[in-house]
Amino acid sequence: VNACVDVVLSGVKLLEALGLEPGVGKNHAVLNSRQDLKEAFAHFMEKGAAAERFFSDAESFHHIARTASEYPGAQLYVGGNAALIGQKLATNPDLKILLCGPVGPKLHELLDDNVVVPPESVQERDEFHLILEYQAGEEWGQVRAPNANRFIFSHDLSNGALSMLEVFVSSLDEFQPDLVVLSGLHMMEGQSKEMRQRRLMEAVASISDIPTDIPIHLELASMTDQDFMSNIMHQQVFPLVNSIGLNEQELLFLTQSASGPHASLASWSGIPDVGVVSDILFWILKEHGKTADRASDLTRIHFHTLAYHILVTVDGYWGNQVAAVAAGARAAGTQACATETIDTSKVFLKAPLEFVTSQIEASSKISLNPDEPVVHWHREGISFHFTPVLVCKDPVRTVGLGDAISAEGLLYSEVYPQ
Repeated sequence: VNACVDVVLSGVKLLEALGLEPGVGKNHAVLNSRQDLKEAFAHFMEKGAAAERFFSDAESFHHIARTASEYPGAQLYVGGNAALIGQKLATNPDLKILLCGPVGPKLHELLDDNVVVPPESVQERDEFHLILEYQAGEEWGQVRAPNANRFIFSHDLSNGALSMLEVFVSSLDEFQPDLVVLSGLHMMEGQSKEMRQRRLMEAVASISDIPTDIPIHLELASMTDQDFMSNIMHQQVFPLVNSIGLNEQELLFLTQSASGPHASLASWSGIPDVGVVSDILFWILKEHGKTADRASDLTRIHFHTLAYHILVTVDGYWGNQVAAVAAGARAAGTQACATETIDTSKVFLKAPLEFVTSQIEASSKISLNPDEPVVHWHREGISFHFTPVLVCKDPVRTVGLGDAISAEGLLYSEVYPQ
């Protein structure tokens, strides 16, 4: 239920267009003014670090957003995980997609014709997310960026309150979907704890209304509040969904939030260890997934990191895993390079050629065979399908890559009727 317009442009050029002079950087948890914006941008540009902030002053933000979207060279894209997943699925001519995010006039224009937006989701004004890019070595006053990155900010109230969730669930009767994809829970982090807790309970009640024969996939995204993550896991969201999509940052944060395996690992160094990743994925399905004595629907996790993907499923619920995980990997290579098919001159292999399947218990050692790149192993009624990714050498666009991977993997997944 999160949808917006991403406006991508040079951060330095936007600040200059707004008449802001370069100065000393300073971090701000929330941006209350243009001065805060200028200081926070300089702070993160100097570090070369990515950051995302909320801009509290609505009028000032709308003026900045208008300046940004009309700036020559600014690029406007569909944004928000839900809209991006919808756009990716809509490239299949046989599919109709129902999208219930806050959809303004510009977003409506950018959406694929196969995407249906109910009238209740349409609003007069777009939710803009401004993505201020800077290049390696770029200078602004005394600040010099050590590497390329981006600073994102928005004044997005609708997505943060999941305001379209009830509209979405009530639209399903008429739409009769074969699959429901949910995303946007991470947007609630900007709310007060009380508001967030209340909204999460309402979300759970809404999701519970979705007929049980429709599979539900939940796409996770970057979060910083461990209590909130723990609530999503334990307080009924995980047991209500059949499938989850996440990356290495979200996986590590998840195990840290719930004191799972390898929770003491502070961060990944280099490519995430396959054995460690497998242990955490196994634990999620064993602790929160469907078993003979647990009322949970969770039977599938699609994990993606730059170098490889793993699709983990509880036996007896899903089919076609080899094609699904391979399709996700293919989508990563083609979308990042902006090519129709994989161009071997533009990609390289970063996956480990040998790995162990667990760092906790007795495990097997696996060597990759290029002729059969998808590797399969088993652990206590749970199947693992691993594939390396052909990584783009010079990525054209990485925004929404995880969403494209999850969407493509879902498209090729077969659900066994229960």
